Amino acid sequence: MQIITTTQALGELCKRLSSETFVTVDTEFMREHTFWPILCLIQIAGQTEEAIIDPMAKGLDLAPFYELMANEAVLKVFHAARQDVEIFVAATGDTPKPLFDTQVAAMVCGFGDQVGYEALVRKLAGEQIDKSSRFTDWSHRPLSDKQLRYALSDVTHLRVVYEKLQAMLEKNGRTSWLSEEMAIIASADTYKSNPDEAWKRLKFRPRNARQLGIAIAVSRWREERAQAKNMPRQRIVKDDAIIEIATQAPADKAALSKLRALPKGLAEGGLGDEILKAIQAGIAMNKDDLPELEPQKGPQPEGASAIADILKLGLKVVAERENIAPRLIANAADIEEMAGNGGDHLPMMHGWRRELFGNIAQGLKQGKLMIGIHNGRPDIFEA
Repeated sequence: MQIITTTQALGELCKRLSSETFVTVDTEFMREHTFWPILCLIQIAGQTEEAIIDPMAKGLDLAPFYELMANEAVLKVFHAARQDVEIFVAATGDTPKPLFDTQVAAMVCGFGDQVGYEALVRKLAGEQIDKSSRFTDWSHRPLSDKQLRYALSDVTHLRVVYEKLQAMLEKNGRTSWLSEEMAIIASADTYKSNPDEAWKRLKFRPRNARQLGIAIAVSRWREERAQAKNMPRQRIVKDDAIIEIATQAPADKAALSKLRALPKGLAEGGLGDEILKAIQAGIAMNKDDLPELEPQKGPQPEGASAIADILKLGLKVVAERENIAPRLIANAADIEEMAGNGGDHLPMMHGWRRELFGNIAQGLKQGKLMIGIHNGRPDIFEA
């Protein structure tokens, strides 16, 4: 095993890898007790060499690695890339380019929703991965040879997985489909944490501008505090607490202390003062500056539930026929919205999704198409 612990060795490795057409990359990190992930290990492989980079090694400068990640002549292959890429955006402000995510590619090629790395390795590389080191504390030193071999397998087998998926994409003509998905993953904006947008993480539908303003202001306060203290958001206050605060709008510490979702004693301390200040800031927000409230869902049009069932069946027929994961085309919420009120704004009504299923969904809803059996298999026909 090649383990890189010095800047000189890293520079030499990255210089060699810069001549490759692609490299496979994975990271191991810890973030249970921090806001920002702690990078503990980097695994990388070209077509003929692989290495483990120890970012925790004393004096190691990762600049050569980040330069390689920015080299657009070399494709960077990840599996389930988002968390790995988030680390690089935090460190450099940008994403590795260009990117190829084998999990998304596998969904496009019909391997199911969010297929795991081990399953792909087994199916495409014919190898079995020993999972016994999966829950390693990667910040611990020294790591055992078994742990390091497990980590390295995340990029060595990925070479074969990538090559086979790439061949499948070229054969079935879906390379452009993957490109649309990669544009989202490769955008640095996907990973940047904007405190003003933090309220969107809440599973909360404000009923009025007052609730929305409080949710925005308190979520912004929590996000800024979590980043400044490098603590997980939920360690500051939980989502349920913010929702209760937005709903109840406590005006003083006595009212704040009565909220069930806040830990006992929190309201009386300095955090209570900060929360009350955020509440007042939310109440004072100009209504014209607030995002548009999501309309409350009223009763669905008559027959909408049955129409949704038909559309879901149509999606299943199309997905099986085209050998693609249904969730990549449309999710249940989008199907239900299409069934009830229509939705030209939905992802299924744009790009390759519209060509594949969006037009069919419209045809089924309008009664121009129907689902039936042809030669013993489900199919979709003109009505």
